[in-house]
Amino acid sequence: MPKIEVNEELFFSLAGRRWKTREELEAVLTCAKAELDEDSDKSLPEQERTLKIELNDTNRPDLWGTAGCARQLRVYHGGKMPFYPFFSVPGEMKDAKKRVIVEDSVKAVRPWLAGFIARGKSVTDAGLRDMIQTQEKLAWNYGRKRRAISMGVYRTALVKWPVHYRAVDPDSVSFVPLQWELCDGHPSQRTSFTLREILQKHPKGREYGFIQEHEPLHPLLADSGDEVLSYPPIINSSHLGAVQVGDSDLFIELTGTDMAAVTHAASIAACDLADQGWTIEPVEVCYGYDTPFGRTLTTPFYFQQPVFCSLDRIRKFLGEPLDGKTCVAALERMGCRAEKQKSFEAGTTEMVPGIRAWPPEYRNDYLHAADVMEDVMLGRGLDTFLPERPRDFTIGRLSAVTLFSRKVKEILVGAGFQEMIYNYLGSRKDLVTRMRGTGEKIISIANPMTENYEYVRDSPLASLAASEAVSANAAYPHKIFEVGKVAYKDASRNYGTATRQYAGILHAGADANFNTIAALIQTLFYYISREYSVREADDPRFIPGRAAHIVRNDAVTGVFGEFHPELLENWDIKVPCTAAEIDLDLLIHG
Repeated sequence: MPKIEVNEELFFSLAGRRWKTREELEAVLTCAKAELDEDSDKSLPEQERTLKIELNDTNRPDLWGTAGCARQLRVYHGGKMPFYPFFSVPGEMKDAKKRVIVEDSVKAVRPWLAGFIARGKSVTDAGLRDMIQTQEKLAWNYGRKRRAISMGVYRTALVKWPVHYRAVDPDSVSFVPLQWELCDGHPSQRTSFTLREILQKHPKGREYGFIQEHEPLHPLLADSGDEVLSYPPIINSSHLGAVQVGDSDLFIELTGTDMAAVTHAASIAACDLADQGWTIEPVEVCYGYDTPFGRTLTTPFYFQQPVFCSLDRIRKFLGEPLDGKTCVAALERMGCRAEKQKSFEAGTTEMVPGIRAWPPEYRNDYLHAADVMEDVMLGRGLDTFLPERPRDFTIGRLSAVTLFSRKVKEILVGAGFQEMIYNYLGSRKDLVTRMRGTGEKIISIANPMTENYEYVRDSPLASLAASEAVSANAAYPHKIFEVGKVAYKDASRNYGTATRQYAGILHAGADANFNTIAALIQTLFYYISREYSVREADDPRFIPGRAAHIVRNDAVTGVFGEFHPELLENWDIKVPCTAAEIDLDLLIHG
């Protein structure tokens, strides 16, 4: 979970009050789903004390900085809801004096940009440290190690507008990078490096070079005087990008591959600086290509949609008959504008009384009515819900799917297979690309911590193939299986997704062929007392003509066959493999 270090004096001033004891501070941090990881050293002067706070949830990146976390505490404890007049909304763009021109060449490289100007205050030492921390937290956690989001801060007074964002040959442009003295070689004799040299010699280039090094063109941000601002997402220039204590006018830009995330991260940064007393001026971003919001976008930009939640849902999940007025007050304590309405919940056709909530500019975690209900709970206060004794006495027992899954496991172990256990989240590369899939049914995570856990698996076969890919030194044959959950998009379901219990089986070795996997399926179905038939399957994971669907009661319950050679090559598997996946939920009831 994210951890942040905050200057105690700055944090308490932004929160609007000071908590004297650790216990008091820990109690109020609950509204931010946070806890005090380490108290400050009271022997130090107040302006030098540091608090360490751990956030117990990753869906609120607005809390990953001093101003954001303090804002939540301030609003929750009676402070006024902040007002940010500098935001544009769809159909109404603010006037902007500064402009960034995004050229068409960057579309295939790193296409999205957002930015704004911050004026009217001098950078302090504590403020600079917090700015750097927020920048790194957003870029590392929310931005997937700078791949999806990176952030740069520059001295506006030195920039010649408009700024140009374009793609260039990495050997054609050179500039002096920030911290150039850390580069390899003899810096006293040379201070300018090409983009390719920065990837090879600069510490940040070696750390983040994996993002750009294989691309023929690389992104570059430069002003109208052709002075380089930065080489996103690697490093700023040592001239325009060297922000220091005392600077008063700043240009903040964010670039990335996910437009919604880049725009939202810019909103967080702008709100944080506004809370600290900076005056925010919007920047006009002019694209050379179409975007979801048009070719001209003024940022910061508010694009969130309101979410409706019925009072019945709130009462059902929280266990108390809360009225609309109470719910609205609770949501306002969480920084959300809300009002009582009658409307439809997503997936329903009946108009019911409830609450419509508009998430604040710095939040994007309202994905479902349940998120509104959660904020009602937090805004009301966890300590205000009276504990109740359970009214029903029940005896726990295993579910039908667990009992059936255990039987399947016993049969497969008896057939000589070894059970495996895997994560349910993975990367698109593993779950889709290497498996020769299209990804049309796969579920993506809205705010993943890393790209390695960005998607929910829709089949267990990718996990089994990953194990086989690293098992070439073990004696053959390799026989492994897993019984576990998968999930995929299903428009017929209330939430648009289906979660199923699957069995995945893999046999690797010289003796692995269609006949061996077919015999195993026949054995398995014999011992679970289920009839089935087969028909030819057209599945890109398997060799055409050597794959079959398992059919029961006119429904496809699984597939088996020989893995396609291209799939084996994608995983660097050197021997033939047969595999099968079976939907156990469809087989439970006889």
